[in-house]
Amino acid sequence: MDIDLVFKIAAIGIIVAVLNQLLIRSGREDQAMMTTLAGLIVVLSMMVKEISELFVTIKTLFNL
Repeated sequence: MDIDLVFKIAAIGIIVAVLNQLLIRSGREDQAMMTTLAGLIVVLSMMVKEISELFVTIKTLFNL
């Protein structure tokens, strides 16, 4: 796992948090929730690739 991935996830988290607060303060709670869900989906899609690589590494390590 690269440190670059951690920085990308942190940047997405900061951007989503700022957008969430801006939207909530302007009275658009529904759009704030959708922004949070979109950020979560983006991060999870990034993590799926890493988890897949982890399983491949484990399979090769134990010769499965």
